[in-house]
Amino acid sequence: MSHTLYETTVQRVQRCELAVPGSSPGMFEKALNSGVDFVFLDLEDAVAPDDKIQARKNIIQALNDLDWKGHGITVSVRINGLDTQYMVRDVVDLVEQAGSKIDTLLIPKAGVYADIYMVQAMVTQLEMQQGLKNRIGLEALIETALGMANVEDIARNGAAGRLEALHFGVADYAASNRARTTNIGGLNPDYPGDQWHFAISRMIVACRAYGLRPIDGPFGDIKDPDGYVLAAKRAAALGCEGKWAIHPTQIPLANDVFTPPEREIEKAKRILAALKEAAAQGKGAAALDGRLIDAASERMANNVVKVAEAIAAKNG
Repeated sequence: MSHTLYETTVQRVQRCELAVPGSSPGMFEKALNSGVDFVFLDLEDAVAPDDKIQARKNIIQALNDLDWKGHGITVSVRINGLDTQYMVRDVVDLVEQAGSKIDTLLIPKAGVYADIYMVQAMVTQLEMQQGLKNRIGLEALIETALGMANVEDIARNGAAGRLEALHFGVADYAASNRARTTNIGGLNPDYPGDQWHFAISRMIVACRAYGLRPIDGPFGDIKDPDGYVLAAKRAAALGCEGKWAIHPTQIPLANDVFTPPEREIEKAKRILAALKEAAAQGKGAAALDGRLIDAASERMANNVVKVAEAIAAKNG
């Protein structure tokens, strides 16, 4: 193994992330009691231009008035893009007026590392100005051809600062690549397989190489729970830690997919026990249920056990 290793920057349980438009404050209380791991309050795509300023005010009030941490929810805010007139005020007002209540800011349509650096520099200055004790993390959406072309550079440089996670934004990614689909997150029957496989896998590899959390984005058809589950399972199989929900009915689906089942946890523990016993006998490998297990098996089993322990700790 290489001597160059990047540990995970920040560990968080992020099986499901619920998108909540900042222009719909009536949804805030429902999100608070939804049982989701993460909520991102949205200032970007889900908010019409004429509603941007009021949405920002709504979110600041919700951050200050609602007990997100008491409900076990990590709270994020998706700011507007760097190419808009709203982004600077988003960051300044959010951190100045509710910085102590924010866990992360989500940067949309990241194209180059400089996009991350700009927001990071602003947040650092604002934290100093406000004397904040908490450290606000950053997450970024990889949802353009430019972002995917630079995903390794974004992950490598971002991980040295505040960047914690990358999200795959399938809808804007499809538009950016002029992909022939209008189904957000679903499969195109004209493609022999999963047309998103390469892109999301590339993002996941960049995340795992540099210690970031990879998160899958939305699935647009809220009336197709089976399709959602299949999309979540594909993402989980590749290594994603969670997936967005654009409707509360999708939350239990994501939680189920990204929570290791008891049989998987039990098998992982048996693998660890068998290898521990083999090591005591001076052996580097062992047999379990008729199959060879070795050091790689141990690393995979440890991943399962650590995820299960983190979820159990979050659930109290």
